[in-house]
Amino acid sequence: MFELSGKFAVVTGAATGIGEAIANRLAEAGAKVCIVDIDAAEATAAAGRIGRGSVSLGLDITDGEAVKRAIDGLVVEHNAIDILVNNAGLAGKAAPIWEQTDADWHKVMAVNLHGPFYLCRAVIPHMRSRGYGRIVNIASVAGKEGNPNMTAYSASKAALIGLTKSMAKEVAGEGICINAVSPAVIRTKILDQLTPEQIDYMVKRIPMNRTGRPEEVGAVVHFLASQDCSFVTGQCYDVSGGRSTY
Repeated sequence: MFELSGKFAVVTGAATGIGEAIANRLAEAGAKVCIVDIDAAEATAAAGRIGRGSVSLGLDITDGEAVKRAIDGLVVEHNAIDILVNNAGLAGKAAPIWEQTDADWHKVMAVNLHGPFYLCRAVIPHMRSRGYGRIVNIASVAGKEGNPNMTAYSASKAALIGLTKSMAKEVAGEGICINAVSPAVIRTKILDQLTPEQIDYMVKRIPMNRTGRPEEVGAVVHFLASQDCSFVTGQCYDVSGGRSTY
């Protein structure tokens, strides 16, 4: 089930954490995966760990022109991009809004919202020309509920959910399914950017009373990236241990 043989997938922020777990899951299902990360060396290392023909690409997703060149190049080299997973993300500075600078705000928005926009804008025309595609945007329950001292992060993830729903309706009749996944707190290196108080705040709101595992996010993404996801689009799937149920 959810076979991905013959598919080419691009996963951003895939050198570590949730992105690497997603890339590994897709590769195990038969996809050839491109590990995209701003750290080219780490991307190469992750591709080596995952194996199965994985390739890597160093890319700053906040540079719209660089994104377009990269996507066009991948299409030429691999004939098509069947799957795009926008996973790269930034938590930002942990502080109330009155302590956030313009630079703090724009840095988070550039990675969490502008990057996925640039990638989707570049990839969707190729998918439309083939009449097939799967896009999965990694949002967050913070985008549905808002986390204190994470205004930019929460706002960017809410916007990403809205972007997902809007794009999905634009191409719903063209064989392209676009969905979002909203994890609660997942045990990855991104937690190093947060205070213990922030982590405790999030875990206490999870009925399962634990952090999630990257592999648990990868399992949901796997379905949404597959051909079996054929009548599901514009949705936001929570991986939250019961925290958000709407």
